[in-house]
Amino acid sequence: MRKELREIFIHGCNEKIEKKGDNVGLSFYAFFKNKNDNPELLMEAVSWWIMQHKLDHFEKAIKIKALVLSESSLNSAS
Repeated sequence: MRKELREIFIHGCNEKIEKKGDNVGLSFYAFFKNKNDNPELLMEAVSWWIMQHKLDHFEKAIKIKALVLSESSLNSAS
């Protein structure tokens, strides 16, 4: 996952958790403000969400944040 997408996911999760609590769910499309103004990045998010992790349409923000952070730490360790 490229840095730009990782930052979008982390920021979006933090924002939702802060506003609605730890139980808040979201979809990959929410990170793009429900717009398709960056199709390449959106497709990378879709691929990561659906193809790589086989996640449901809506997932808990804390789960997404944990996945992104764990992958980030794995990538920085190698």
